[in-house]
Amino acid sequence: MKKLLLSLTIASAALTASAQDNQVRFGVKAGVAFPTVSISEKTETDIKMNTSFYVGGTADIPVGEIFSIQPGITFLGKGFKTSDSQTESGAKIEGTVKSNVWYIEVPVNVLANFPVGDGKVFIGAGPYYGYAISGKNKTEGTVTQDGQKLKVSTSEDVEFGKDGSHKRGDFGVNFLGGYQLSNGFNIHAGYGLGLSSISQESDVKVKNRVLSVGVGFTF
Repeated sequence: MKKLLLSLTIASAALTASAQDNQVRFGVKAGVAFPTVSISEKTETDIKMNTSFYVGGTADIPVGEIFSIQPGITFLGKGFKTSDSQTESGAKIEGTVKSNVWYIEVPVNVLANFPVGDGKVFIGAGPYYGYAISGKNKTEGTVTQDGQKLKVSTSEDVEFGKDGSHKRGDFGVNFLGGYQLSNGFNIHAGYGLGLSSISQESDVKVKNRVLSVGVGFTF
């Protein structure tokens, strides 16, 4: 009888632990983003990565022992940085343009999880849809002529829609990987590959590219 009770207790504990492991777990994340863009036509302008950030939340839904589905919502800064130098009418013009566009992004990633040490390694990919809510283009530069240097600084809102330069919608694919400790803390890196053009011009394709590194916590 005692052996039967002990066996039932062990089995019950194992089932409880298994049920807990298969529960949906929620998390938060934040980090640094390095966005840029890919342009279909050749340009002499040097397009570089800008520096931004992201913050968001996730839900981890187990599917079997290895895989899980992780939808989420993220507030993310995209855009690019470019520098240029030219001479016009004897004046040397040097400047840097930073484009910052803020998106609400909804990714749905499929993850594979592998136990390693006191935690797990996870890798995954999945589609995302982003909606631009605001943006600014900032220009800083100098104009030098006849030995005199004049500093120039401007800022203007990014215009969306048919009358603007940008589309609000952005569709693409995310790739991510990282390591999560048993206490829920994780470090991760990702890459967002935009598949749709964000430019209103039909003959020019401009697509977002975002490299990111951050930390998170799963409850």
